[in-house]
Amino acid sequence: MTTTVQSPRRPRDAAPVRRKPYRRGNRRSLTLTLLTGVVAIYSLVPLFWLVVNATKTPEGLLGSFGLWFDDGKFALFDNIAQTFTYDDGAFVRWLGNTVMYVVVGAGGATMLATLAGYGLAKFNFVGKRAVFATVIGAVAVPGTALAVPTFLMFSKMGLTNTPWSVIIPSLVSPFGLYLMWTFSAQAIPDEMLEAARMDGAGEFRTFLRISVPLLGPGIVTVLLFTMVATWNNYFLPLIMLKDPAWYPLTIGLNAWNDQAQTVGGQAVFNLVITGSLLTILPLLAAFLLLQRYWQSGLTAGSVKE
Repeated sequence: MTTTVQSPRRPRDAAPVRRKPYRRGNRRSLTLTLLTGVVAIYSLVPLFWLVVNATKTPEGLLGSFGLWFDDGKFALFDNIAQTFTYDDGAFVRWLGNTVMYVVVGAGGATMLATLAGYGLAKFNFVGKRAVFATVIGAVAVPGTALAVPTFLMFSKMGLTNTPWSVIIPSLVSPFGLYLMWTFSAQAIPDEMLEAARMDGAGEFRTFLRISVPLLGPGIVTVLLFTMVATWNNYFLPLIMLKDPAWYPLTIGLNAWNDQAQTVGGQAVFNLVITGSLLTILPLLAAFLLLQRYWQSGLTAGSVKE
């Protein structure tokens, strides 16, 4: 004879069993929040120092605390006016040079990286693996290691101390090429290109009408990377340019800073700080204006119909 053992049932009026909450995720979230806060403070304190000290006079810079405003004169607008007019408007020339280097150099680098990356991702040809290895090797080589050989080559060609000595090296962006290569391989379906070709569209028209809209987030990413690299480029213009008329902002503000370190040159230090603040504003504006293109591409292809 078999006996059936029934498990005891919990009475209906008994209190529900409460399980202990899982705290591991909360601890991770708290740690991540604290780490993000530390990184944010580390990044924003220098910017806050720059904004605060750009409002001070030369005397205020010497007699007040660096992380707070001066109780005396609010000299931000006076400093901006002096920055644009000092040394016969040298800051304006340097700003124009920097914009030219960015538009021609960074814009050209983005265009070349987009064309080359799309071609490497969507076309097969002999030597493609060798090109891939070359691109990866070029990404691994730092730009400073190529500055001196580039200077010697441009010196033989007679291009030093000209804008082309800064623009031509800026046209080459191995990282941008690699980024567009990988992005094009994932963002553009081969079936869509085949359908366009079957409808009679040429390769150039297919690229402009179909591929470029899909490559928008990648193009903006490469553009921002190359723009920041060209805008903040210091070492290459330092060894290539001797004429102050062709200086970018980085070299020009460094020249002012050297002048401020001399005896009697402390009156220029407030212009160095104000010029540095004005230098980063276009980069901030570019990131704020172009971030919507990133957001529009984050969910591309995530919904399957």
